[in-house]
Amino acid sequence: MTLSELKYIVAVARERHFGRAADACFVSQPTLSVAVKKLEDELGVSLFERRKGDVSVTAIGEQIVTQAQQILEEVGNIKIISEQGRDQLSMPLRLGAIYTIGPYLLPDLIPELTEIAPNMPLVIEENYTSVLTEKLKQGDLDAIVIALPFDEPGIETIPLYEEPFVLLIPSSHPLNQEDEVEMDAMAAEDVLMLGKGHCFRDQVLEVCPDCIPRRREGKEAQSLEGSSLETIRYMVAGGLGVTVLPCSAAGADRFSQRLVSVKRFAGGAPSRTVAIAWRKSFPRPDAIDALKKAVTACSISCVQIL
Repeated sequence: MTLSELKYIVAVARERHFGRAADACFVSQPTLSVAVKKLEDELGVSLFERRKGDVSVTAIGEQIVTQAQQILEEVGNIKIISEQGRDQLSMPLRLGAIYTIGPYLLPDLIPELTEIAPNMPLVIEENYTSVLTEKLKQGDLDAIVIALPFDEPGIETIPLYEEPFVLLIPSSHPLNQEDEVEMDAMAAEDVLMLGKGHCFRDQVLEVCPDCIPRRREGKEAQSLEGSSLETIRYMVAGGLGVTVLPCSAAGADRFSQRLVSVKRFAGGAPSRTVAIAWRKSFPRPDAIDALKKAVTACSISCVQIL
């Protein structure tokens, strides 16, 4: 059993395809296939079910691949520990952020982090929570910025800030006559939302069930969706409907006041808690501390730092 063989089976499990796994490992497919078969023979079990055009992991294979991931991470940590014995902030930090946080936090975060840790380059990836979670577990990312709740075994989290939700409406909308808007008012509106897969969509629907399109006045409800918060803001500016946004994404200052307005919700405004998550085994606590300090120093005026 070799580290290369463990790397190969982890790649096959991730890609569900021997050819793509070989490309990811920078080896030929025959080399990878022979190494995987050799490991299976040595262990006396089948790690994968091979079908034409498809590969699936067996039950015992899932357990062995999980253990292999942990072994590879620990081996990688040996080099990290030796290098950071000098300085934990002298190596790149691989940071993931969900789509509804990254574009609004990073412009403030990056200058602050550069000031705190000038020798720690930031490698950034934006993605869905589910994808970032898997990459964090596999060691492809060092930390991720997500919205709570977030509960995964072997993962630590620390809250960063509380962010209220606001209503974005066209400037010509009748709700502009109100100082604050009741959440119940959404039942009568065409509410633009992110598509399925975005955790922010789920958070909005949790506090605003009436935001779900429904049949009104004998007309079929339309599902008004955008692929990003930026797209949705432009749709609101174009008069297509209203939307609920995290306050940092409202961006009314980016449009003429003739186009959009931001309204607070009446009563206790719904909100989300933004947090950092990282593996308990991650051997660079100083990097996580630097990241938290940088967020604390950010000037996002509408959030409450925790």
